[in-house]
Amino acid sequence: MNLPIPESLRPVLTFVHPTLMWVTLGVMLYAGYLGMQVRKLRLAKGEEKKALQEEAGGTLKTLKDKHFVTGSLLLIGLVMGSIGGMAVTYINNNKLFVGPHLLVGLSVVALATLSAGLVPWMQKGKEWARLTHISLNTLLVSFFLWQAATGVQIVQRILESMSKAS
Repeated sequence: MNLPIPESLRPVLTFVHPTLMWVTLGVMLYAGYLGMQVRKLRLAKGEEKKALQEEAGGTLKTLKDKHFVTGSLLLIGLVMGSIGGMAVTYINNNKLFVGPHLLVGLSVVALATLSAGLVPWMQKGKEWARLTHISLNTLLVSFFLWQAATGVQIVQRILESMSKAS
C-alpha cells in the first residue's frame, strides 16, 4: 500500500512522533511528581498535612484532580503517539520494523492502560490498587526512558539517511 503523501511533507511527519514522545515524557514526569505529592499529602496528619497543603499549593482534592487530568493527557499522548509512530513508519517504509523499540512501545501503552484502569478501585480507597498503580507506573517510566534512548538512535539513523539522500 502506497499512500499519496507529498514528498515535502514526509520529513515533517517523520519527526512528529519523536517530538510528541519527548513532550509526553515531560507530562509523564509531571504526573509522577503530582502523584507523589498526592500520596505524601494523603498519608500526612495534622500540622504536617497543613504545611504540605501550603507547600503544594492546594488541597488533596486539587492535587488529585491535577494528577488525574495530567494522567489522562499522558494516556492520550502515549496511545496517539504510538499509533502515529507506527503509521508514519508504515507510510514511509511500507512495513513496520518489529524489534525492541516497537515491542517496548506497545508494552508502555499496555502498562499505561492497566494503570489507568485501576482508577475506579483507587477512588474506592483500595490500597492494593494504589500500590499496583505506583508499581506499574514505575515500570512504565523505566520502559519509556529506555524507549527514548532507542528512539534517539532511530532518529540519528533517519537523519543520516536523509543527509546521504540529499
